[in-house]
Formats: sequence, structure tokens, C-alpha cells
Amino acid sequence: MSEKMNDTLKAVITDYAFDNIELEREALAPLGCRLEVLKAGKGQALIDLVKDADAVITQFAHLTDEVINAMQKCRVIVRYGIGVDNVDLKAAAAKNIPVCNVPDYCIDEVADHTLALILAATRQLGPCDNAIKAGQWKLPVALTALHALKYMTVGLVAFGRIGREVAARLKAFKCKILVFDPALPESVIKDAGCVPATLDDVFAQSDLITLHCPSVEKTRGMINAVSLAQMKKGVILVNTSRGTLIDTGALVAALQSGQVAAAAIDVADPEPINADSPLLKMDNVVMTPHVASATPQAVRKLRIDAVGIAALALRGESVPNIVNGVRQA
Repeated sequence: MSEKMNDTLKAVITDYAFDNIELEREALAPLGCRLEVLKAGKGQALIDLVKDADAVITQFAHLTDEVINAMQKCRVIVRYGIGVDNVDLKAAAAKNIPVCNVPDYCIDEVADHTLALILAATRQLGPCDNAIKAGQWKLPVALTALHALKYMTVGLVAFGRIGREVAARLKAFKCKILVFDPALPESVIKDAGCVPATLDDVFAQSDLITLHCPSVEKTRGMINAVSLAQMKKGVILVNTSRGTLIDTGALVAALQSGQVAAAAIDVADPEPINADSPLLKMDNVVMTPHVASATPQAVRKLRIDAVGIAALALRGESVPNIVNGVRQA
């Protein structure tokens, strides 16, 4: 491709939560393309940014059908992350624009964070910490609120890269692990030392349930009043995936009634969580602000891989990790 042709190319970053985008600038510099950036793209500014873009990299901006339909020559949309629920996949597919993610970053980080939340909930770390800081050197909860994983049945909903790493870590704690993942043969689950189960079995038999599935049409709101009622009274719920998997109102009611003993969550619906959310005032809720994926190493890999995919498209080459079914020529 000639330098003149390169000058006609435009890559955009719709939004980002990093200190700067110098890494991306350096990666795209050899292509000679323009790079235009918004710190937090939305509304007409977002539409104006993407309409003549050849490659779009996005983090949290909502790429709705209106935004995607404004794209006149886009070759690829790349998400900074694993989930792609902020991108209208059908609209992109209709325009033959591949949507790509970065599926193999932050696996260990999220698995570690999941274990941290599990232990915080089962060992009541939050209430104990609060009590000590309030001058009370004693167990601030009932003894029955403390659990050893060895005596628990843990249910995993989905068994992808992160789910498998969570299971590998849990095995050291000697708990029974049930796994629901209809996309996998039972042999894969058994080979990992876990027990294949239906979703109903996971709900009915688990003392603790941890979610590791994407937010798609079939999974949004899967934890609701009906499914919560199927669970053991006093179940513990952990979510490091997407806030939209859980009906927040139903979770609040279940926590208040005792149907759910505790919740440990890194994600919320909406995000940021509403300032008046009852979850913020509950002692049996542990929350972190969607940081399970965060380490310097993970963020660097995410950015390098995302801009690398965009660069492939700008060079007219095939791109990996297409999640919306678009076929490449």
C-alpha cells in the first residue's frame, strides 16, 4: 500500500479509561493513518467521529444501530475487552463490519478476583474489617455466616477460559464443583475434575453460585425472582461477568429476605451503580468497581492486541476473534 493511500486511512478510538493512548499511536504510526480520539464518545460527537473511520476501537461507548449505520467505510470494530454488549452486533453484521474482541486477556486476573470475592463472602471479611475499625474486636456476624469451602458445593455458570481457571483454583479448597455450560461436551467438564450439571441443578444444589457467562439475549436477567427462588435458602451469589445478568431489584429482595445470604459482585446494572442503590447499605454485600480485570500487564496486553487487530484491518488483512458472524473474503 502506498504512503498516499495510507494518508487516506482513519482509525478512531471512541473512548478510553487509560492515562493516554500513546501506545496506540505508536502502533499505528507505521501505517501513516490518522488517529482521532474521544475521551468519552457519545451523541453526535460519536457519530461524527466514526462516520468516515476505517477502523473503530471502543471501550465503553455505546455503538448503537444509529452509530453503526452512520459508518460509511468501516472495516472493523474492535472492543477493548472480552464482552461486546456495548456494540450492536446485528447492526454491524448487516453492514458486513466484523466486530472483534480480545478474548484471552485478564483470565488470571478475573479468576483471582473471583476467588477473592468468594473468600470475602464466605469468611465475612467486610463485616469483620468494619467491626475492628469501629473498635469492636469480636465476630460481628452469627457463627453460621462463616463457611469453609471444603464443605460447600460451588456452581459455575459457564466454563470458558475464566470459568476453568476459577475451577482450577477452587479445587485446592476441596469443594464440590458443579458446572453448567451447554456449549461444551460433558467430558471437558469431567476432565477438569468438575461435575456436569443442568442450570436447574446448579441453582438447586449449590451453596455458592458464580457467574462467568457473557451478557447476551439468553443470559440477561437470568438471575431473577424465579431463578432465585429455585436456589437454596442462604445461597451466596458471586458475579464478575456483567451486571445485566442479574435483576438488581430481585437480588435486593432476596438479600433482604435471607434467600440470598450474601452477594459479592464486581459489576452492576447500571454502571456506575446508582448512588441510592440499597446494595450500598447492605452488610452482606461486597462490591468492587468493575476492576477484576485490572493489572498493568493485562491492560497492556489488551491495548496491544486491540490496536493490532485494527492495524490488520487497515492493512487489508484478515482479523481474528470475530464475534458477530461476519465472514472474511
